[in-house]
Amino acid sequence: QVQLVESGGGLVQPGGSLRLSCAASGGTFSTYTMGWFRQAPGKEREFVAGISWTGSSTWYADSVKGRFTISRDNAKNTVYLQMISLKPEDTAVYYCARGNTGAMGATTRRAYGYWGQGTQVTVSS
Repeated sequence: QVQLVESGGGLVQPGGSLRLSCAASGGTFSTYTMGWFRQAPGKEREFVAGISWTGSSTWYADSVKGRFTISRDNAKNTVYLQMISLKPEDTAVYYCARGNTGAMGATTRRAYGYWGQGTQVTVSS
């Protein structure tokens, strides 16, 4: 059974940075697309960033382009989300997800079959 465990969330001031990590276990990691989603209170879960199985292709929601960077280390079965220039509107629970294939460009929830439990990111002064 695939397990995804996120870490690295916390409270940060506007303009600050955080790096989220997601460690995968119990299944194949290196041949699947990985993604990050987030869900703010009262809102739908939304796509944030995705990375192909090789790590050579990445894609982002318009709201985070230029501020967030997704990366992966297949030797460590870990995917990361580096976040800079954080804004209060980035406040949400952030979820790591494993794609159903290794294809590029997946942005919908249905394209991801396994999810972590989430880590809270709060951007506030």
